[in-house]
Amino acid sequence: MRRPLPTAIVICALLGLLTAPLPTQAQRVSNPELFSKSLQVAQQALDLYGSYDNPQAMERVAEIGYRLASKAHFDDFPFTFHLVEMAAPNAFALPGGHIFITRGMLELNLTDDMLAGIIGHEISHVTRHHGTRMQRRATLLNVLSQAVLVGVMMSADSGPNRDEGLRAPYDPRVRYPSQSSQEIVGAMATGIVVSELLMRGYSRDFEREADDEGQRLAAAAGFDPAGLGDLMALMSERLPQSKQYGYWQTHPFFDERIRGAAARGAQLKAQPPTNFDDFRLRTQAALLTYLEKNKLVRMGLGNGQGDGKGTGTKGTGKGKGKSELIELVKTEALTAWPIGAKAEEIRLQRLHKLRDKEMDQLPISRDYGTLITAYTEAEDLIERLDAKSPLLARLRSERAEIQLKVTELYPQAIQVLARGVYETSFLERFQSNFPDAPEAARVALALGDAHSRLGKVAEAVKQYLLAWESDPESDESKRAQRGLHVLAPDLDNLAALEQMVRQERDLALADIARKRLDRVASSYEDLANGASYLARFPDGSRVTEVTDRLNSLAADLYAAVILYQGVGDNAKALERINQILTHAPTSPAAAQLRDRASVAEG
Repeated sequence: MRRPLPTAIVICALLGLLTAPLPTQAQRVSNPELFSKSLQVAQQALDLYGSYDNPQAMERVAEIGYRLASKAHFDDFPFTFHLVEMAAPNAFALPGGHIFITRGMLELNLTDDMLAGIIGHEISHVTRHHGTRMQRRATLLNVLSQAVLVGVMMSADSGPNRDEGLRAPYDPRVRYPSQSSQEIVGAMATGIVVSELLMRGYSRDFEREADDEGQRLAAAAGFDPAGLGDLMALMSERLPQSKQYGYWQTHPFFDERIRGAAARGAQLKAQPPTNFDDFRLRTQAALLTYLEKNKLVRMGLGNGQGDGKGTGTKGTGKGKGKSELIELVKTEALTAWPIGAKAEEIRLQRLHKLRDKEMDQLPISRDYGTLITAYTEAEDLIERLDAKSPLLARLRSERAEIQLKVTELYPQAIQVLARGVYETSFLERFQSNFPDAPEAARVALALGDAHSRLGKVAEAVKQYLLAWESDPESDESKRAQRGLHVLAPDLDNLAALEQMVRQERDLALADIARKRLDRVASSYEDLANGASYLARFPDGSRVTEVTDRLNSLAADLYAAVILYQGVGDNAKALERINQILTHAPTSPAAAQLRDRASVAEG
């Protein structure tokens, strides 16, 4: 491992770089195999944890990120930026240039200078090749390539019953084409990789190096270099600085990082911002060139041929489907440069794919509402980015044609509704297609009843509330209110209870829900229940109790993992490991799993 240079030499080098900037370079894919592996991890991370859908935040991160990247003088890989649905304030980088910022980090309301500090830090992990210089576990990507958990933690390929017991209700955001051990292990391996980056990082030396280089990048790109120190000070209030906490086993403590940032910041000066549009355009070109070169080759792990359905080569585990990875690269290309012919071509292709899919259905089964929303969002975005785009007129014309079909469908939908013989899917389409129809309360009530019968209590509560609020004086509204009163006293769904607590129209109902939530918050049994509550209501009234219970349930599952591994029941051990990593990735139990894997591998 390379030792840090003396501070005086580093400062001189930084000042030299600032006074003599190098030409801006656009990234290329210098190592397609490594980039493909990194892309695979990026896709699985988004599937496992969820993408944070916030276009304005994404634009801001991309703007700052590419402004920094243009000053990195790094062209091994195209930098790409992603937002991930995680409540914990954090960020991580993959060796192929994929940078992730969590929702929790953005919700700290960072200044641009602070956000530049963390993005510059992650960019520096890539430019300094920290992912491939790691000594622990060889490299991060080797963890994924070898599917180490298969052989090390539970020997999932041994025994005749390894696919039994894998019927747990996994996170619905994870798309499993079949419940095979290899697929679940592949997702688990990704969870371990990402968890390593989030909770342990690289090493203290690498973290210091990334702080140093990231602060230099921020100053070179025109941001206040003090932003990194300000970020560290803010973060020090949010994370427990205990050596027992996995993050601090490899990361320097915040007070040390604050002092280091202050010392470097005194020697750095924010430079005048420069135009980096051409850099973003060439980054988009690098991504699309990679896509073109790899369109007939499986874009996942290893170098074998695939069928586009996630089939991998021996020893690599199941990969993501080719189509998913193609769409991910297209999304990255849009983020890199969101205007121009290439961007508009991608957007139009996606809209037409969505439109054609709906048009293949019978008219009464078409979800025009979702389609119109997609068109409207695309129009709003394009108008904001480039009001003179010729694509705007085309999208408006196509949307008008779709709206006409909605108008033509309404009488037929009313006839079906009047007959009273329909499936739940019809009601969902009706609600999507005709949200402002006079029948809205009736449809919402019927959906609430249907979800209640199926045990989907959170959806039932949502629909009852909608029916209740749509037409307050109607019979449907009163029936929906009664339905809520019936559900609340025995309801176990934490998110649904919180939703009822927050409504102000029926204080008696809010009180019933509050009392029930008080009892359930510290005694619920389903790990996914607590995880859903924390994701939906990070500022909820019972966050502390729910989190404590989540950690306790995860600890019980970890104990079961040890037990099942001891008796050779690897399928059940695998099931419980997957639940911990999916629903409680930042729990002490998840940290114990990572530590156990590290010991087994070392």
